[in-house]
Amino acid sequence: MPHISSASVVALLSCIFMSIASIVSAGDAIPVKRVPAEWEPQEAIWLQWPGSWEKSFETSFARLSNVIVQYETLHILYDSPLVLSEAQSSIKREGGDPDHPNIQWHWVENNSAWMRDNGPVYVIEDSTMRVQNWAFNAWGGAFGANIPFYLDNQVPNKVANILGLPIEAIDIVHERGNLEFNGVDTVMLNWSVIGDSRRNQGYTKERANTDLKRYFGVSKVVFIDGVPEGDLTNGHIDGIARFINPTTVVVADCVGNSQCRAPSDPTHAIFDAAAETIEAAGFTVIREPIEGTRDYKGHIFDTNYMNWLVGNGFVITVGFDNPETDEAAKVRLERYFPGRDIYVIEALDSWVAGGGVHCHTNDQPAMSTIRSPCLLYTSPSPRDGLLSRMPSSA
Repeated sequence: MPHISSASVVALLSCIFMSIASIVSAGDAIPVKRVPAEWEPQEAIWLQWPGSWEKSFETSFARLSNVIVQYETLHILYDSPLVLSEAQSSIKREGGDPDHPNIQWHWVENNSAWMRDNGPVYVIEDSTMRVQNWAFNAWGGAFGANIPFYLDNQVPNKVANILGLPIEAIDIVHERGNLEFNGVDTVMLNWSVIGDSRRNQGYTKERANTDLKRYFGVSKVVFIDGVPEGDLTNGHIDGIARFINPTTVVVADCVGNSQCRAPSDPTHAIFDAAAETIEAAGFTVIREPIEGTRDYKGHIFDTNYMNWLVGNGFVITVGFDNPETDEAAKVRLERYFPGRDIYVIEALDSWVAGGGVHCHTNDQPAMSTIRSPCLLYTSPSPRDGLLSRMPSSA
């Protein structure tokens, strides 16, 4: 029997209740459109392997890849034969097998290694899955006007073609890293991103509320607001607040020795305001402590572990090569996601560049998620043996 924790039972019952409530509120109509939550069963995870200008990410990408393939299929996009060769060599150096049966390589031209943001959003509608391609303009040019993005903007179409899925083009500039779904009825995001005039000139919150409900099938849109200090994405939600089940959200909290610990600090205020907004929207809020700092290559930044990836039987978060805070984060993630293996992978070069594990990855829901939003708690635990490590697409 798979291990099911008491927390999972409570969340499962909440999911069922919320699903019934959604049906009743819709006049007994069965919901026909939704985006699966990240913790639901996955078909695969996708990466765009870093090219020459992001080569410092390679080691962490190799370590990330070597974990993922133990649990599910990993699709890796490479920009050229040279990038393919370097990727395979990097995986070997980190003790992995580039010919692992769970790895699928695809020659797809791209501009960068941040597939969370330019990659597909998967939407279930009328018992089918489709790929949404939201417009992408390299974070509104925040990292430099010369950063290319045309090829990245085409990646969702290429992925849809590989998978044989229909494509829906959305003429709104936005990134998947600023979308958090509970898999039932809610999307949570930072208005400072989608409402950024460099992305969507003249866009209003009222229009966004209507568009998000239309495109994602949700009945509730929760907007937080504010740009944490130094965040050139303008405050992606996946560094501030994350769903861990349909009714619970983890929100960052500046404490301990963090740079943002002072109550008057703007980032501290943004996190506190986000927690208040989310709680007012009816969700249980858990605060995730940011307790320390890390000095790396002349940059000092807080140890924020929010940028985690949830997969089939595992969770990976960015590590800061700080044994004390890394271990404490691992223990907390074990509480947030009982029954999953937890990995903390040092990714300091990525963090200096503006992101972490979640930013680099793009998860593809399993076709089984078409049937029910409450499947998330019925997948095998990694503690049940090899079942959880079988390819999810088998």
